[in-house]
Amino acid sequence: MSFKDISAKLKAAREDKAPTTSDHAHAFNHDEAYRIRAKMLGVLLCDARMAAARSISDCAHMLRIEPSLLEAWEYGDAVPSLPQLELLASYLDVPVSHFWSMETITAQRRSLVDAQEEYMKLRHRMIGALLRQAREEANLTLDSLAGTVYLSPDLLQAYELGDHPIPMHELAMIASAIHKNTSYFLESSSQIGELLATRENWKHFNNLPEDLRQFAANPLNIGFIEIALAFSQMPNDKLKRIAVSMLDITGY
Repeated sequence: MSFKDISAKLKAAREDKAPTTSDHAHAFNHDEAYRIRAKMLGVLLCDARMAAARSISDCAHMLRIEPSLLEAWEYGDAVPSLPQLELLASYLDVPVSHFWSMETITAQRRSLVDAQEEYMKLRHRMIGALLRQAREEANLTLDSLAGTVYLSPDLLQAYELGDHPIPMHELAMIASAIHKNTSYFLESSSQIGELLATRENWKHFNNLPEDLRQFAANPLNIGFIEIALAFSQMPNDKLKRIAVSMLDITGY
């Protein structure tokens, strides 16, 4: 029986509102609900343990219990206490709430893999569209670009349609031929793009001279940084007027 089947049975038992004159039947439903919950917890325990690449003996040794007891937990024949679940959560590197959730780690990872595959397909199409746009802006045909980068026109067209991923060394060569740098093709709008941009900014920050890093990292200097930012966004003619005014003030 799958985890979804167990979950469905628990839901059915919980929603069973049928009237009954038998106390025994009511007790049976109650016991069945507990049994199903124990089974669900056992599935989640086994799933978390296997996802963490831990053996039953490893977990039992950490909890100072017999392996047979932990195995009984995973089969739903026995149930751990909350403190034992807390220790297991820490040991298996999962939130303790995972053990009363409705989704296994395996299912979550499968969803993540599916999302990653969709992301890859979308990114190949986006890079292809950017490539075509830049090629047309550079007034290059597929044939002329192909002659420059020593690739076939058919392959370049497949790249532009997103039908094939572009190997990085070829993308660098193509980018140079259409007068773009490689960063032109980087993702910038999604969470992944924002994370990559933050890492790039952090790399540039770390490459600054130490005195500049210390100055920028000091919260008391935020005002100076904001002034510098304002200057960087001013038109050149306005900057020149400000520079002339400062020369007049200083007498130089």
